[in-house]
Amino acid sequence: MAETPKWYVVHTYSGYENKVAGNIEKVIDNPRFHDLIVDVSVPTEKVVEVTDNAKREVERKIFPGYVLVKMILTDESWYVVRNTRGVTGFVGPASKPVPLTDEEVAKLGIGTKTVELRYKVGDVVAIVGGPLEGFEGTVETIDMENNKVRVIVSMFGRNTPVELELEQASPRE
Repeated sequence: MAETPKWYVVHTYSGYENKVAGNIEKVIDNPRFHDLIVDVSVPTEKVVEVTDNAKREVERKIFPGYVLVKMILTDESWYVVRNTRGVTGFVGPASKPVPLTDEEVAKLGIGTKTVELRYKVGDVVAIVGGPLEGFEGTVETIDMENNKVRVIVSMFGRNTPVELELEQASPRE
């Protein structure tokens, strides 16, 4: 039975997260490591910054100084990641990195998240999250790849298209 890859947390020099992730991704391209190192992630969030009376949306690292690596832990994969330029070590006891639990991975919002759709294009849905919670609208498009649904909501006598996360819309009851 093949071992399943798990997520590990790698500590990096501050500001080197994207560089480290890029270097590890280059290693993934090597057929020798393709099955050992599966994925690399630098968790980010979009935030609105107000500077000089101007609002702008920027992407900010959720965990500065850390990169998440999904891999099968072997001496070889550990050595390659540990010796990537900018990596200072794994999170866990020095002798053995500790993988994240499934619950921790789910809380971080990485990995695969499945959303069961109970509506389709043309259906009337209730908006159950976000600033328009409580409104209803008609589903115009569904973009599963980007986890988005476009809903036409009637506001102030006008039809207004609104883009939501898939789970922010629910079939009207």
